Parts: sequence; structure tokens; C-alpha cells
Amino acid sequence: MSVENASSLPAPPWFARPGARAWRCAPAPAEVRGFHAALPGYAPTPLTELPPLAAEFAVGRIFVKDESCRLGLPAFKALGASWAVHRVLAERAADGAAPGPVTLVTATDGNHGRAVARMARLLGQRAHVFVPRGVHPRAAAAIAAERAKVTEVPGPYDEAVRLAARAAAGPDAVLVQDTAWPGYERIPRWIVEGYSTLCAEIDEQLAAQGVRRGPDLVSIPVGVGSLAQAVVTHYRSRPSGRAPALLSVEPEPAACVLESLTLGEPVSVSTGDTAMAGLNCGTPSSIAWPHLHGGLDAAVAVSDADAARAVARLAALGVSSGPCGAAALSGLRAALTGTGADERRTALGLGPSSVVVLLSTEGPDANPHSTTTDR
Repeated sequence: MSVENASSLPAPPWFARPGARAWRCAPAPAEVRGFHAALPGYAPTPLTELPPLAAEFAVGRIFVKDESCRLGLPAFKALGASWAVHRVLAERAADGAAPGPVTLVTATDGNHGRAVARMARLLGQRAHVFVPRGVHPRAAAAIAAERAKVTEVPGPYDEAVRLAARAAAGPDAVLVQDTAWPGYERIPRWIVEGYSTLCAEIDEQLAAQGVRRGPDLVSIPVGVGSLAQAVVTHYRSRPSGRAPALLSVEPEPAACVLESLTLGEPVSVSTGDTAMAGLNCGTPSSIAWPHLHGGLDAAVAVSDADAARAVARLAALGVSSGPCGAAALSGLRAALTGTGADERRTALGLGPSSVVVLLSTEGPDANPHSTTTDR
């Protein structure tokens, strides 16, 4: 559907906050990129330019950061898991912990748990992964194939997190969770730091394409907000220069960040079923919230149908994405089409020469759902 033919669509669930581009924070540690560069099999993931999308949305250039194969896994999560597990094991060794394997415990909608399990297998550790309802059996099987113990939880993601935290209470277990709450924030912060490599790659890849000043807009799929925290940190830690607009995109049945931004404080929402399984989270991470509240320009929620159309559109342009990754495109479409689109475009500061980056956070194999859409 073209922008011109979409003007009659209703306005999407939306929040915008003026002044976000002036918000500032401390940068991520510089050594993260070097750690990843030294890992076997590391290579920057592609940044693919899609001129047909730029023409469709009346902007200058659109690029997609394709995370469908990151360190041998079909999603970006390996960046955070690898750095956090590295820090956990190094700290245990420095503290004189007894030799022998430790059990890395986590809850997951699919991708983070598989990344933790992969790191545990490669490093001779054990893994115990809690999987909430709605995750496809093939995704759970992929985690088990990494030699992890998998516990299926009949409740939502937040319940899986609670059970994982309880299971990690023993002396030879460590919770490696990609969401934070008061009293559990150090390891989630390491996971967020790990994601900074993705943003550093984008800077280098845009510069190689002649875009040395960086993007004008980054569209970010959001679950608990850890990746968005990393993106906000990257672009809001620069002391000077032009800052891009940052847009978070969530599933309509799990828009906890949008609801929290609207209310001005972090809140939990009851989640429903969605093909965007990796984004099906009901509570923002406690360490992410200050960055999301301060540094996000806007938030939007999209439907499963929106995500499915974006998957198909990206596939037609040669980019392989699952519905979570394609949410970045469906969020851009929601922002720039339908009732109120001109006001939303103005809030994002977009014009005919703007450069947009879409973060496609997973490939189709990350969360299999059916033969036509992927979870």
C-alpha cells in the first residue's frame, strides 16, 4: 500500500515527546566492540539500502540492519549474551569461585535463551531456559539442541522470568536475564552494553555509504526495552552534533513501553497473543526505563497483520526478516501513513532528504510460527 493510498487509515496507538534529542547519558564501554571482534565467526551484519522504500515513504534513503545471522544465530541477541556471560564468568573467577561448570539460567521468548544456551555450550557451562506460553515448539527445540534444559511455563513472559530467578538462587547458578528490576540490574546492564556493537557497526557502514553524519531516524523493535536502551545510549551519549529521532515499535497486545510513556511512569500490562513473540513482554526493564523516558522521540504499536505485511515487503526486496524484525518497518509505516501522518512526520523531523535505519532484529528462523509468518 502506498503512502498516498493510506491516508484514510486510522491513527495508530502513538506517543511523542518533544525534546528527546537533547537528552544525554553516559556512553557504553569502548571495549565491547573489540571483545566481539575477537570471537570466532564474528563479522558485521549487513546494512542494506532499499531505495524503493525511500521512494514510498518520501525520504532520502532507507537502510535495514539485517540481524538474521549474528554469530551463527538468527537474531541479534548473541551480542548481549556473549558479553554478559563473559563478564559473569570473569567475575566468578576473580572472586575465587570453585572450579567447575555453572548453570546459566534465563527466561526467553526464544532468541535470548538460545543465545545464552549457545554461549554455555561453547564455554563448557550448563544452561536452564524457561520458555513462556506462545513460543513455538520449534523455537524451544532449537534451545534444547544447544544442550540446555528447557522448562515450559504455562504463563506469560513475566511469569517465566519470575520462575527463572527462583531457579537461579542456588550457589552454582547465575541468572543471565535481559530485563532488569530493582535489585537485579548489573547483568542486564552488561547485556545492554553488548548490543552497542550493533550501533557501532551502523556508524561505520553508513559512513562507507557516504552518510557520515549518521541517520535521521532509527526504528527499533521493543520488548522490555533493552535494545532500545542500547540505541538510546549510543545516540544520546554524544556531547555534540546532530542527534537522530528514535522510534520504538511494539505489538499492540504487549505495548508496555508505549503505555508507560503515555502515563509517565513504568507500568506492567497484560499481554495477549502475538506473532511478534520476541516482543511479547508486559513490563519495561528497570534500567531501560530512564533511557526510554528520556531519549525516545516516539513510540508506536502495530498489529500482527502490519508485521506480516512488513515481512512480505522486506522479503520482496531481498531482506529475510521475522515479524519482530519487520516490526521496525511496520512501525515506520504506521508513523508515516494514516490519519495524523503529517503531524507524526513532523514530530520525527523527517523530510525528503532524511536517512532512516530500520533494525531488523531477527530472521525467519528465530521464532517459527507457521508456514507463512514466523514467531
